[in-house]
Amino acid sequence: MPWIDFRSDTVTQPTPAMREAMMTAEVGDDVYGDDPTVARLEALAAERLGKEAALFVPTGNFGNQLAIFTHCQRGNEVILGDDCHIVWHETGGAAVIGGVQLRTIASRDGVLPPEEIEQRIRVGEDVHWPRTGLICLENAHSNGRVIPLDIMARTADIARRTGVPVHLDGARVFNAAAHLGCDVREITRHVDTVMCCLSKGLAAPVGSILAGSADFIRKARYNRKLLGGGWRQAGVLAAPGIIALTEMTERLAEDHANARYLAEQLAGMPCVEVALDDVHINMVWFRFTADIDVAELMAALGKAGIKANPPEAGRMRFVTHWQTDRAAVEALVEVMRDFLSE
Repeated sequence: MPWIDFRSDTVTQPTPAMREAMMTAEVGDDVYGDDPTVARLEALAAERLGKEAALFVPTGNFGNQLAIFTHCQRGNEVILGDDCHIVWHETGGAAVIGGVQLRTIASRDGVLPPEEIEQRIRVGEDVHWPRTGLICLENAHSNGRVIPLDIMARTADIARRTGVPVHLDGARVFNAAAHLGCDVREITRHVDTVMCCLSKGLAAPVGSILAGSADFIRKARYNRKLLGGGWRQAGVLAAPGIIALTEMTERLAEDHANARYLAEQLAGMPCVEVALDDVHINMVWFRFTADIDVAELMAALGKAGIKANPPEAGRMRFVTHWQTDRAAVEALVEVMRDFLSE
């Protein structure tokens, strides 16, 4: 029995079209700059994201850390949210790789108040202070919420007035654009650099994009090699990335609709609390309002052929993607309803 996997959109497998593209991809040596498929992917990504240039990198984590490493001098300070992916899930890489200090702000459900960012920017010269090297935002946030464009615009205005660059962890920026009903460039125009994942909901088997000015990407390409991220015949990986950007971005609304349906069904079950207003993209976060036997819940899901991550600190998450269609969601709903009714 094939598994239905709601753990994350990182588990997505390449589509049949991606597998075909990988098999027939024209390749070269990308370190020499002569892999034509990688070149096409990078040009396409730059155009889609509204930047001068783009760089194909192995992972989103790599892309974020490469951005920090390229933007900052050692000892700089980076302003970002206390609940963001860079702080929580990138193994302290900013300290090890970039040699920077993270100055966190308590976010409001992922939103960083622009006035609080401005208060933390080091203005002037003081021998005791680190210099503010970068502001990092995240949209869509890893809590599943999308950050409003007016907040990003206000942050961009502050950053430009003070001469501090802004990097966007846009692992799911195309999900954010789908939720807002806008072109992705309406989001990325407020930042200097952006990282977006080609895997996750876009279903490429591997790879992310770092985009920015031509000069920034030139420096980042050098730093990518320094970090061991130089590709060789990477066209076989870039080919599905092209499909991710051209075809898979157009169907993300389907994942969002399935997540909304799932959230509404869970909200009607006993002992489940869902913040429906927070279901912006393909993630459904919820909590149990009574004690449940987690082992029994996971066993019931497993028996039905469903993979999910167990609750953590009382909260649980399901994530929809191209391989969890409405029928898969209905199967999950049935298991959850049966378990909770008992």
